[in-house]
Amino acid sequence: MYCENTKKQFELLRNKKDAVILGIESSCDETAAAVVRGGKVVLSNIIASQIEIHRRFGGVVPEVASRNHTLALPAVIDEALKTANITARELDAVAVTYGAGLIGALLVGVSAVEAHVAANYISEPSLTPPFAALVASGGHTLLLDISDYNEYKMLGGTLDDALGEAFDKVARTVGLPYPGGPNVEKMAKEGNANIAFFKHAKGVRGDLSLSYSGLKTAVVNYVNTLKQKGEEIPTADICASFTKEAIELLSKTATEAVKRSGRNRLVLAGGVASNGDLRCALAKEGKKNGFSVLYPPPVLCTDNAAMVASRAFFMARDGKGLAGLDLNAKSHIPFGGGK
Repeated sequence: MYCENTKKQFELLRNKKDAVILGIESSCDETAAAVVRGGKVVLSNIIASQIEIHRRFGGVVPEVASRNHTLALPAVIDEALKTANITARELDAVAVTYGAGLIGALLVGVSAVEAHVAANYISEPSLTPPFAALVASGGHTLLLDISDYNEYKMLGGTLDDALGEAFDKVARTVGLPYPGGPNVEKMAKEGNANIAFFKHAKGVRGDLSLSYSGLKTAVVNYVNTLKQKGEEIPTADICASFTKEAIELLSKTATEAVKRSGRNRLVLAGGVASNGDLRCALAKEGKKNGFSVLYPPPVLCTDNAAMVASRAFFMARDGKGLAGLDLNAKSHIPFGGGK
């Protein structure tokens, strides 16, 4: 985060409860800018999607994403300020995503896990730590214990593919268009979960780890076998069966994480958090095991700048996040990493 690059002004920002922050997000295929006051009140949230551009390629092409961020960002920022009815001079700070993501795309905006969690502070302003969190997206599947705004502990997570990545791979395998997750979810509603892709241990692992690489590969092999035999591909049943197995594994593991954390609340974050099957499964687990489940609206689940601005507010309040114009993008950052 950059605020005139002076310690004096940064200290002023730390003590300003209603600080107005412009957030910029460009880590993948969404060019976004938002203005947020006090970390929780969204004055504007503008998103320019590249979905239609990348759909023809079946996924995000980094070079194409970077070029379109460059073209879109100035207009998106102008629209965010205009919608918020403020000028650039009235901003207290500017927050940008510097990692993790596509390096070329990040350099345009110069999302970490913490930002996705912060989306919940916007959708539910009364929310305060502590709580447990599940971050599920194309790049992350993590279970966290959030003890304070800037204090995180990882409880578990994927050993290989993120759940969102697995959804996208399955979508491509059965010929569904990009973005894969929503299309698999839609198709699953038309099918029956009657396919056992492969035999493996079903229980929650002791270390709360998850693995989706095997399931993803099993789906690919299943489809390829049918193609070699010249048999019809039961797309809806494949989507339903994959979804059931993937969601069941995650919901059971998340429930165990909540129990171990000792929290009575689980918040969802990330693009996959908008999946209706996941929300339903966790709601049932919460009701059965005595914890509540919160999740932001879909527009705050996917990459957006409002969550970046919210995250920046709480970092600044605790004296973290100051960076100058020499801030560089990083394709990978360690969990809890921030400058």
